[in-house]
Amino acid sequence: MENDKVVYITQEGLNRLQAELEVLRNKRRPEVAERIRQAKEFGDINENAEYDDAKNEQGFVEGRILLLEKLIRNASIIEGKHAKGVVEVGSTVKVHDDYGDEAFTIVGSAEAEPSKGRISLESPVGKALLGKRVGDDVSVLTPGGSTKMLIVEVR
Repeated sequence: MENDKVVYITQEGLNRLQAELEVLRNKRRPEVAERIRQAKEFGDINENAEYDDAKNEQGFVEGRILLLEKLIRNASIIEGKHAKGVVEVGSTVKVHDDYGDEAFTIVGSAEAEPSKGRISLESPVGKALLGKRVGDDVSVLTPGGSTKMLIVEVR
């Protein structure tokens, strides 16, 4: 078996992945198969744009199904219990830096959405914050350079 990595994820995130997998298996896969069947009826598949599009979509759907199955199989649910004041996976951390205050929730990479304040535990900021406490100063090396943060709150 390949070297599968544990995927840290909240129950909510796991539920979203399972719902997406259900839609892909039970709705999108049959729809794409029907599109391929219909496109074959047009005749020569060598120069059939509908057939090519449907086959490309089939590849995407099947690839996404495989990825979701792997993520779900390797999922480790992030519990809501945290050591008081210590940054852990699942913690929401409020920090102060040169740009003001900002809050992040530390999540597994499968759930990361930086634009929504959900940062991966594997990101530079996530790595720097893990294990730290309220009042700690943290230096973070990002692609944009080094920045310092003060941990103001951990929930």
